[in-house]
Amino acid sequence: MAGELDDARVALERFASAATAGALERIADGLAACVRGRGKILACGNGGSAADAMHFCEELTGRFRADRAPIAALACVDPGHLTCTANDYGYEQVFARWVRALGRRGDALVVLSTSGNSRNILRAVDAGNEMGLLTVGLLGKGGGVLRGLCGHEIVAPGETADRIQELHMLALHALVAGIEARLAA
Repeated sequence: MAGELDDARVALERFASAATAGALERIADGLAACVRGRGKILACGNGGSAADAMHFCEELTGRFRADRAPIAALACVDPGHLTCTANDYGYEQVFARWVRALGRRGDALVVLSTSGNSRNILRAVDAGNEMGLLTVGLLGKGGGVLRGLCGHEIVAPGETADRIQELHMLALHALVAGIEARLAA
C-alpha cells in the first residue's frame, strides 16, 4: 500500500505546477463566462471518467462547499441514449450525437479521457468545436490524439488510468471552486 501512496504523491507533485494552476484559472474563467451567459456545461467520459463527469455535474447542479444557486450542467450518462445511439450509429457516435442534440453556441463541453485516444470523445470534441462550444479536455498519457484539439486542456501525468483519474478529479473539484468564486464575485 505504501507504493500506491508514493505513486500518488509523485503524480500529484508533477501535476501541482504553476502551469496547471494557470490552465485551471483560464478554464474556470471560460466556464464561469459560459454560465454567466446563460449557457450550460456538458461533460462526458467513458467508464470511471463517465462517473467523474457525472460527479462534476452534480457538484454544479447541487452544491459543493456552500449553498448557492444551481449551475446548469449535464453529464452524458443516460443508458437509454448510450445504448440506442451505440446500437444505431456505433459507440464512437454516442457523445457526438448527444452534443449535437443538446449543445448550443455559448455552452461548454468538458471531456475526460485518461488515454486521450477515445474515438467517441474525439467525435464529441469535433462536434463541440463545429458548433462553437468552449471545449475543455482533461486528458492523460501525453494527451493522445486529442492533444491540441480542445480550446483548453490539461494533461495529467501518470501511466495508469487510476492515477490519471485521481488528478482529473482534483482538477474538477478545483474548477467547481473556481466557477463558484467567479460567479459570486
